[in-house]
Amino acid sequence: MYVLIAYDVSTMTPAGKKRLRHVAKACLDYGQRVQNSVFECKVTPAQEADLRSRLMKIMDSRVDSIRIYNLGSNWQRRVEHLGTKCPYDIDGTLIV
Repeated sequence: MYVLIAYDVSTMTPAGKKRLRHVAKACLDYGQRVQNSVFECKVTPAQEADLRSRLMKIMDSRVDSIRIYNLGSNWQRRVEHLGTKCPYDIDGTLIV
């Protein structure tokens, strides 16, 4: 499945800045950053559940917001890229 994760973490305090880094790190473990606070992730249902649980443990639900959009397995028809930067090819070759 293909999911899009968008988040808004309050960075008014040092703890908020730390949460922001931890949310980004958790998302990077499962996908690719496509905007400052937006990640595209190709995951299994178990991985999606693990990521969701991890994010819920990190966030402060009183001041932070995380949105998870499930684009399913036919995501190519649902994602359109406009503007600068090449679109991310999640199935492409990874060079480390």
